[in-house]
Amino acid sequence: MADTFDPLWKSVLRRDLADFVAFFFPQLSDEIDWGQPRRLRDKELNQFRRDGRSRTLIADLLVSVFLHNGREVLLHVEVQAQRDLNLARRILAYNYGLFDEYGLPVASLVLLADAGKRWRPDAFHNCVLGTEMGIRFAVAKLSSYAELVDELLLERNIFAWVAAAHLLAQRTHGMPQRRYAEKWRVVRLLYERGWRRRRIINLFKVVDGLMALPPELQERLRRNIVRLERRRDVEWISPMFQLCRQEGLREGQQKGRQEGRREGAIDLLERQLHRRFGALSPTVQKRLAKASPEQLAQWSEAVLDAQTLKQVFSSRS
Repeated sequence: MADTFDPLWKSVLRRDLADFVAFFFPQLSDEIDWGQPRRLRDKELNQFRRDGRSRTLIADLLVSVFLHNGREVLLHVEVQAQRDLNLARRILAYNYGLFDEYGLPVASLVLLADAGKRWRPDAFHNCVLGTEMGIRFAVAKLSSYAELVDELLLERNIFAWVAAAHLLAQRTHGMPQRRYAEKWRVVRLLYERGWRRRRIINLFKVVDGLMALPPELQERLRRNIVRLERRRDVEWISPMFQLCRQEGLREGQQKGRQEGRREGAIDLLERQLHRRFGALSPTVQKRLAKASPEQLAQWSEAVLDAQTLKQVFSSRS
C-alpha cells in the first residue's frame, strides 16, 4: 500500500513548529523567542507557487516569528520527500520573493526526508560578468537518524517520534507484517513513557498516519490496544477506533443513499428515452451507467423537448 505523509507532516508542523525547529535546527531555535505570538502566513506562500506545488514536497509552512532581539522575521519551512533538482533554485525564488514583497528577512529551513544519504543541497549561486546572485539555507537530513530510531523513541520532543515513525515507514515499505510489529512496538512504548493522555493521543495519531497498515493488520492492532488499555484501566486510544468506525459507517451510508438516488435517476431516464425513441442500444445504456448525477439531471430535462436521441446527449445546461 502507498504511504501518504503529507497531511500528517503539515498538521504537526502547524501545531508543534517550535518542537520541529528545536529538534532539527537546535542552534537556530535558541535565537527565536517562542514566547511571542506567531502568525501563520500560508496564503502569502501560495502566491509564490508559480508552477503549482512541487510533487516531491511533503509539507511547507510560512510563519512570522520574533527573535530575542525583537526583530520580526519570516520563517519558511519545507519538508522535501525526495530528490528535486530544482529545490535550491525554488528556495531562492521563494526567499527573495517573500522578502521583496513584505520587506521582512526570510529564514529558509529545509528538511530532506528522502531515503538517500548523499543528496544535501543547501545553496544556489549564479555568477556572471562580475554579478553574483544566490542563497545558502539551513538543511537537516532525516536519513542521518536512520540508525538512531531506538534513541529517538526515548525523546520527549514530538518530532523525534515523527522522525522515527517516518523512518520506520520507509524501512518497512512493502512489508506489512514487519510494519505491524514495529508499529505495535512503538504504540506500547507510548504507554510506558508516563505521558499525559493528550500527548499520547497526539503522538498516536502521528504514528498511526505515517505507518499505515492493511485493514486486517489495523484491526489486529486495534484489538491489542483495547486489551492493553483494559490492563491499564484507561480508554485513550481505543475510543478513536470506534469513532473511525462510526465515521466510516456514516460515510458508507451516505454513499449508499447517493448511489441509490443515482440508480433511480438512471432507471427513470431509461424509461423516458425508451418511450420517446424506442429501444436503447448497449452504447446508450453504458453511457447512462457512467453518467454523473448532474448529467442525468441535464438529460432528463432535455428529453422533454428533444426531437432525437442525439439532441438529448448534445444538450448544454
